Amino acid sequence: MRTHSLKPHNSNSHTFAANTLATRTISPVGSGLISEIVYSENQSAVVQLLVPLLQQLGKQSRWLLWLTPQQKLSRLWLEKSGLPVDKVVQLSQIDSLSTVEAMEKALQTGNYSVVLGWLPDLTDEDRLRLRLAAEQGNAYGFIMRPQSDTKSNQGQCPTLKIHSYLYH
Repeated sequence: MRTHSLKPHNSNSHTFAANTLATRTISPVGSGLISEIVYSENQSAVVQLLVPLLQQLGKQSRWLLWLTPQQKLSRLWLEKSGLPVDKVVQLSQIDSLSTVEAMEKALQTGNYSVVLGWLPDLTDEDRLRLRLAAEQGNAYGFIMRPQSDTKSNQGQCPTLKIHSYLYH
């Protein structure tokens, strides 16, 4: 397994923040990471933060896996974002319970540098299984959690959005 140095490539503050995060989280050898990202349909900052990290992970010899039970990724968006289309794998149209198991198995294999999964509510046991799988496979897992807009309109803190143009 190879590791790559991460160099900031843009002065954009969002890109700098993402590259700083990438440098901090990718540097340890033999470690994995699970993180949950809660986002709203009203903001796009999650894309601005995740794309530079995904670009860096795409430089590894491993795949990037998207587990999206409901949506299909847009090839055009992947290309415009500078993500390696030839290294992106997507599983869609799978039920949400199978998605948790699929994410665990994908993380364990070590074949993926990152696995993004739109998952149902998880138990503490599920989170532990995913964390251990990420450590075993030296992979990064992002649990994507959309938040309904009605909550954010009732005084909740603003969250992040993945725009629908990401998908067909």
